Amino acid sequence: MSIDRDTFERASEDELSEASVPEQVLGYLLANRDRAFKARELAARLDVDEGAVSTALTRLKGRDLVEHKAAYWAVTDDESRLREYSGYERATALFNDRLGEEDEEAWRAHAADGPHPGSEDAE
Repeated sequence: MSIDRDTFERASEDELSEASVPEQVLGYLLANRDRAFKARELAARLDVDEGAVSTALTRLKGRDLVEHKAAYWAVTDDESRLREYSGYERATALFNDRLGEEDEEAWRAHAADGPHPGSEDAE
């Protein structure tokens, strides 16, 4: 991925260093915490080798940072566990830079009043 010259001039070496595959995967799952993905979907969205993503997911699962069901992967909802992970802050910063910081109040203003029609609670 390229960057503009101004970013190149302003940013430190640490800011320009690429995030590791586990950091990218965790960051993406955090940014999309309301969804679960297959490893190949994550690989395509992150433009990373599927084998590297699968390895990263397995390692993140071993640290209880992601959950796995059938072919799907999602970030854990254990906030304290996420905060303890050293890559959490970097992964969050990476996706905040790419996608912008989440505005919790704006999110709540647009959130549905009830459960999703496909959820068990809707029935």
